[in-house]
Amino acid sequence: MMLSLPHWPTKWSRAARSNATIVVASCVLLAALWLLAIPLSWAPDPIGPAAQDFADGTWITMELTLVSGVAGLIIGLLAALGKTSRVPPVRWLAGLFIWIIRGTPLLVQVLFVYFALPVLAPSLRLSDFTSACIALALNVGAYNAEAIRAGLQAVPKGQHEAARSLGLSGWQTFLDIIFPQAMKISLPSLVNNFVSLLKDSSLAYAIGVVELTNVGNRIQAATFEPIPTLVTTASIYLVMTTLLTRISDAVEHRYDVEGRRS
Repeated sequence: MMLSLPHWPTKWSRAARSNATIVVASCVLLAALWLLAIPLSWAPDPIGPAAQDFADGTWITMELTLVSGVAGLIIGLLAALGKTSRVPPVRWLAGLFIWIIRGTPLLVQVLFVYFALPVLAPSLRLSDFTSACIALALNVGAYNAEAIRAGLQAVPKGQHEAARSLGLSGWQTFLDIIFPQAMKISLPSLVNNFVSLLKDSSLAYAIGVVELTNVGNRIQAATFEPIPTLVTTASIYLVMTTLLTRISDAVEHRYDVEGRRS
């Protein structure tokens, strides 16, 4: 007599696989951050003696990415709501913010926040890390705003009409019906922006933040050995972006609304 294994629903299998990938990739990323100095310490000069410096710089890079990413998501949501607002001044201000941020280089924005903002507001005292976080958050927030706005506009108008016909208020319609669908539609762009933010955080070296790129630049300037230093720096970025990409792909797969992926 032939025994048959239970057949789990496709959506459950997809969710389980995606959740496992997210957990494993996140654990590997955390382990890599905590233990990075150990394999680097085995490398020849000039990498080995500076292993802890590379590890510390990598932590600062991840902190910049996480803080700026969370703040950028909030800024992007507010800017997207402003861009789709029916109040003209709010819509114009949101559009102006997105236009300026998307139309100017990130390096100029980092320098502006660090050097020009304290001049405009003398009572404001910002550290180099805080300045970098503000500039990165504003930059990724502008790009997130366009992604969220596109998601909001992609929700069929019939969803609005159906919700209102059921007696839901405007806020209930937005929070319970429109917003969840829009965020799922925007999710691929949002997670890609977050991965790109990790690489963009390297521009914080311009104002003295001792992140990964700054550490590599200091070591190669002191040892006059650019090849091993730059290869090590690029390799660490590659490992982090690869793991974050795996996490982001799993998140997209987990929340695939249309169920088109197997």
